[in-house]
Amino acid sequence: MTQDVIALTPKMPEIRTLLAGLYAGGPELRVGSVSEGAAIRLCAPGGRPVATVEVPLFLQVPGEVSRLLGAGVRDEAPTWWTEVRATTAIEEAGRLAGSVAGRLATVLGGTTWPPEAAHTDVVPIPSHGCEAPVGADDPLDVDLDVDVLTEQAAVVIQDRPVVAATTWLTELLRTTARSGRELQIVTPPGARLTLPIRTLLISVPARWVVRDPQCGYYDGLSGAVLRWHEGRFAPVPATQDGRIPVAEAFLAGAAGAAGAAGAAGAAGAAGAAKATETAEGREAPRVAGPHGQQQLHLSLRTTHPTDEHLVLGGALEAAWQTLTGAPPAGWATAEPVNLPWAPRQLTELARARAQKSTPTWLVAVGTPDRPAIATLRVVRTQAGVEEQITLAVGYAPGRLPPLDAVPGLAETLATRHHLASMLIQLRPARADLTTPPHFEAPPVPFSFTLGPDAVRTVGRARAESAPDVRPTPLGVATRPALHYSLGDGTDPVAWQHLKSLDRHLKADR
Repeated sequence: MTQDVIALTPKMPEIRTLLAGLYAGGPELRVGSVSEGAAIRLCAPGGRPVATVEVPLFLQVPGEVSRLLGAGVRDEAPTWWTEVRATTAIEEAGRLAGSVAGRLATVLGGTTWPPEAAHTDVVPIPSHGCEAPVGADDPLDVDLDVDVLTEQAAVVIQDRPVVAATTWLTELLRTTARSGRELQIVTPPGARLTLPIRTLLISVPARWVVRDPQCGYYDGLSGAVLRWHEGRFAPVPATQDGRIPVAEAFLAGAAGAAGAAGAAGAAGAAGAAKATETAEGREAPRVAGPHGQQQLHLSLRTTHPTDEHLVLGGALEAAWQTLTGAPPAGWATAEPVNLPWAPRQLTELARARAQKSTPTWLVAVGTPDRPAIATLRVVRTQAGVEEQITLAVGYAPGRLPPLDAVPGLAETLATRHHLASMLIQLRPARADLTTPPHFEAPPVPFSFTLGPDAVRTVGRARAESAPDVRPTPLGVATRPALHYSLGDGTDPVAWQHLKSLDRHLKADR
């Protein structure tokens, strides 16, 4: 049974209702708050944490429930999302989580995920064998529900269809990094990652560990076969010829994607797809997206002068409108995204955090019929207020990315939103923008834009004399941005063009 249970209710769980849920373990359980009051902790009589109930989250953005829990879950916004996490160290903890969530759903007329976990029985927790570990004063163990904690790693088990950048998981990433450990997330073979959590995992010491009946465990992003070694999951030793063993499940997933798109062969990624050269010179399989699905990826930076009237989010909204035909639907500091899109509100949050010298990291999502998701990081620099944006838009078969609109978007960002730089890439991958635990073809650059201030810093003459690609001036003639077309988004030679351009622009620095 899963160790996470979520109650979805049309009404807010009030204190009296929450207390009814907390008594699912009987009167002997101890109750306390953790994470500065952001969650309620149930502990066994012996002191060991058993389950944690997160503060209910009011979801006002349509599609978030089905995006994270699957299409079979009833998705009616607005709704209240109350998550209950149970430890894997106590056998009865999973049933306790099911009873807490089940009681909330019964009283408030809601549902639970997974539905089979819900019940309203009392689940006695034995005191014997549930004593708090001696010396368990590490913040990772005390506050953040780690399943296995060693000097090298913090391991958590996520038995759910989509692993997202929840408040708990993002805080766990930060705390683990500060402790000098690696966060390792263990999932079943069918789990997928959202773009925000994938972005975070590759920016800090972390690993996605996928259970596999054939090889035991493998890395969900690289495919490397893993073993438990010296307190953490690590790649098995390389073979005599220096190769890191790769899980067959990782390669078979790539072959299946290629086959679905009409490619032949089932003997692994190398036999199912054409090998193409990456920018680093390595050979990588090039695979068609599942059933013709595509993703368009946009990475951009803006730098705004410090101004008390500054409103953030304009560049992201302009890009979203151009690429999807609508503005973002919602934003939040974690997933699920619960707030309707409101640039002034997110600006107020970023300003409040900047006063504490703290950067702001946000997630934005689109509507279910136009899948798109973005992360936005706001930091104060010597040059002003910088927005670091990653945006991915999914296109189902029969829908094509509006690539002809890219130059116009670049000009809008350069003239109205203080664009510093923008890279646009295409990749054949899932339209729902999640990452599966098998090989996916790397994105291929389509275009790169250098903002007016960056052109001035590099020197206009140098920026306009790049080899292989000739830029198009955008905006004001005396202070233009420069837009470089790198290819059609399908030919990997564009990586060489981008690499050459990067070397040229940085030559004098």
